[in-house]
Amino acid sequence: MIRFEQVSISYDDDTGPVLSEIDLEIAEGELCLVVGHTGSGKSTLLGAINGLVPHFTGGTLRGRVHVAGRDTRTNPPRELADLIGVVGQDPLAGFVTDTVEAELAYGMEQLAIPADVMRKRVEETLDLLGIAELRDRSLRSLSGGQQQRVAIGSVLTAHPRVLVLDEPTSALDPTAAEEVLASITRLVHDLGVTVVIAEHRLERVVQYADGMIFLPGDGRVVHGPPVEVLAEATLAPPVVELGRVAGWTPLPLSVRDARRRAPELRTRLAGCTPQTDTVPDSASPLLGARGVVVRHGETVAVREVDLDLHRGRVTALMGRNGSGKSSLLWALQGSGRRFAGTVSTGGIDPAAVSARQARSLVGLVPQTAADLLYLDTVAAECAQADRESEAPPGTCRSLLIRMIDEPDPAAHPRDLSEGQRLALVLAIQLVTAPPVVLLDEPTRGLDYRAKRRFGAVVAELAAEGRSVVIATHDVEFVAAVADRVVVLAGGEVVADGDTAEVVSSSPSFAPQVAKILAPQGWLTVEQVRRALAEDSGR
Repeated sequence: MIRFEQVSISYDDDTGPVLSEIDLEIAEGELCLVVGHTGSGKSTLLGAINGLVPHFTGGTLRGRVHVAGRDTRTNPPRELADLIGVVGQDPLAGFVTDTVEAELAYGMEQLAIPADVMRKRVEETLDLLGIAELRDRSLRSLSGGQQQRVAIGSVLTAHPRVLVLDEPTSALDPTAAEEVLASITRLVHDLGVTVVIAEHRLERVVQYADGMIFLPGDGRVVHGPPVEVLAEATLAPPVVELGRVAGWTPLPLSVRDARRRAPELRTRLAGCTPQTDTVPDSASPLLGARGVVVRHGETVAVREVDLDLHRGRVTALMGRNGSGKSSLLWALQGSGRRFAGTVSTGGIDPAAVSARQARSLVGLVPQTAADLLYLDTVAAECAQADRESEAPPGTCRSLLIRMIDEPDPAAHPRDLSEGQRLALVLAIQLVTAPPVVLLDEPTRGLDYRAKRRFGAVVAELAAEGRSVVIATHDVEFVAAVADRVVVLAGGEVVADGDTAEVVSSSPSFAPQVAKILAPQGWLTVEQVRRALAEDSGR
């Protein structure tokens, strides 16, 4: 179905090709997972499938890409629209109408499909994706998972034979991600659609994949069955990492496979206790919130929330899409609308002072972090951040390269990958490092290596005596870095406690290691690795 023949793609002759002399083939009806570190070329590979690279992005393509016999060199994206459907990382940014039904019909209108056929396909797609009850809803009123399914449906109505998805679960809570992936696998199994997915959260997707393409970052690709590719890849989900530590062959790809082999490992760990570095709460919190209420029109997003944030603690704020996490963060920072309640840090309400002073008390990195980038180069953004924060020159750059491999300082921030842009914004915001740091979905677009680096930065901020709050759906990251988890539902706090206590008791928010080794209290592969090393050293 998809064939790359000696494909090389470069954007700048001085930096060399992003992809170099690639030969690979993706069969019809296959679900192929594209993985690689941040900036390794995944988006370039996806863009080459429908001709966005180089027709839209520019650059030079050598070799040929054929999709169902059509050559992308001579068929620009508009001439492949009936064959290939593309869904980007942010579905809301790609919507062009106001309601679900209108969005599903829009693509067919552009292809001049007859009205009676359009009507039939809309109904079929609504049923296929389980969104029939949403047909009259405003797109902006939908949850993240619902928006993602509508975005997929908007390209499915054209009956494409190939579906290309870029980070389809990055903004979704675990339950919504499972719903979207169930819809995708149904397309593969029932309709024979060829699906190509780029995804950093491999723990969610890898068990469904028929094939895997790994980009090491040097222009090459490694293509084959997931279990074979992951055996040598430099990134892997926790279930695979645990298999490596335990010495299991072949490596498991799902929690179910791993649990079948887990009894022997649980026996080895029976006398061990997971190491935790929980910091006790200080006598007085850095920030105290009482009775916080946030309303958006008639909708109550946050309902009378009480929250204390203590020095040296990392708090994870979790909950379904639409549970009120972002609204609460904005209310705590002072920039967001607060209908009722009080917030105090050092005796000052951030909402009662200037924006500059509020940022020095409570820093916030929003979900749409890239909106904060406004200069022409990476170097200029970093230099400006150092000047505004009166930090030594190079401070921002040092923070950036601790999270990811340093991008070209002369590159335009908008030309960076999603993960690289996010890391740049995080570095800019962390230069000031106020006493309270609020991060809204900071790991979107980051691979496992970048998340480990970012986790180390978060740990250092906490060790310096700051309080860090991370609103996230990334359960594996929470298990690795958070001391405390607060769960919101319907704008209310429904759980608040130590990380192990809260996540282990939740089927949705439990990390893979906790599911595999339950009822023992292990959360991360690193905890297991340390315990086995200490046991063997006795």
